[in-house]
Amino acid sequence: MAVFVALGAFLMTLAGGWVAQRVTDRRHLVLGLAGGLMLGVVGLDLLPEAIEAAGAPVFGVPTALLLFVGGFLVAHLVERLLSVRQVAHGASGERVPQVGLTAAAAMVGHSLMDGIALGAAFQASGSMGVAVALAVISHDFADGFNTYTLTSLYGNARRKALLMLFAAAVAPVVGAATTLLFTLPEELLGGYLGFFGGALLYLAAAEILPEAHHTHPARSTLLCTIGGVGFIWLVVGIAE
Repeated sequence: MAVFVALGAFLMTLAGGWVAQRVTDRRHLVLGLAGGLMLGVVGLDLLPEAIEAAGAPVFGVPTALLLFVGGFLVAHLVERLLSVRQVAHGASGERVPQVGLTAAAAMVGHSLMDGIALGAAFQASGSMGVAVALAVISHDFADGFNTYTLTSLYGNARRKALLMLFAAAVAPVVGAATTLLFTLPEELLGGYLGFFGGALLYLAAAEILPEAHHTHPARSTLLCTIGGVGFIWLVVGIAE
């Protein structure tokens, strides 16, 4: 049942990527929406789940929050290192394609964990499985949208963006299938969600949203960002 539901996530991910590439003439609106979706996923979905699942605090701070900060710093460090390397080769001022691919790979990993969470939920009970399925299928549209946007934003070819989109679409199916073989410990899942949330927030705050408002500081862009957050809030509320 989990694998069958994951096929719905596969289609929703592809649909999100299709929408992202079809509205290239409104790129600032796409980026504004992507930033809002990412902010909503981190603040309203990933982080609450991570705090609940990631185990005991470390020196008074929840483990998930420590990993969240760590993910933010690692994303910043990776981007800086890749940028310095690019400058050393005479490409100063250009976006680094590897950053986009790394970010998209993180989205693929997140989609894989979605599938694992889906399978684990159906192992627990049918009602829990249905609730998690609703959340996964709904926000995988945002995952596909963000995967394509992140890859193409950093100057990667359309072929690479489509390849990463397809990988993100297949990932939840693979993740759900693996739960037939093993069960992922809850604390490990919570720690991963916290770390990934930090990296995703960095990309949204430091890259996606500034780029969205750089050439088109329009009210409509801001409304798209707010709308993206609101959409994720709606998805989380329905799932609960």
